[in-house]
Amino acid sequence: MESLVKPLQDLVDKFRSLDGVGQKSAMRMAFSVLDMQDADAFSFAQAILDAKTKIGLCSVCQNISADTVCPICSSSTRDHSVVCVVEDYQAVLALEKVKEYNGVYHVLHGTISPMKGIGPDQLKIKELLERINNGEIQEIIVATNPTVSGEATAMYLSRLLKPLGVKVTRIANGLPVGADLEYADSVTLYRAIMGRHDI
Repeated sequence: MESLVKPLQDLVDKFRSLDGVGQKSAMRMAFSVLDMQDADAFSFAQAILDAKTKIGLCSVCQNISADTVCPICSSSTRDHSVVCVVEDYQAVLALEKVKEYNGVYHVLHGTISPMKGIGPDQLKIKELLERINNGEIQEIIVATNPTVSGEATAMYLSRLLKPLGVKVTRIANGLPVGADLEYADSVTLYRAIMGRHDI
């Protein structure tokens, strides 16, 4: 939009580049920033910088964490013999809302998708194998999304992990095909976890 001064247009463009943010939402957010007090604007900018510089990956499960090991992996009350493998950290948040799962997680950071040029080597599968080789893990719950790439990843993991002597299960089809875990309600996620099956 030519009527916007460049700094404001740049801000709109940055908001527009975020997933799921359209032009109108980007404009609203940009004008909200303009309306902020200086201290609030600097605090907002600092929060973005802190998120980028102070958040890394848990050395165990590859979930996002502000510490070397995340709170879930460092918890003595969790069952470390059961690992739920998910595509991304949003899925961890969704499953934690259910409050019924007491195991730990492993975040793959995507799924196998030849069309997008993503193979097993681009995912955090090597780190999962290292965890299994440590000997504590008895069950892997594959909780990738019920999409084509999610199912392909689940089958790949099943073939890869079963020879290692761990039980490999898949969450039940309480989730509709094509749905993402983070958008499912707690009851559906609970049924999916409780109804998991061998793959």
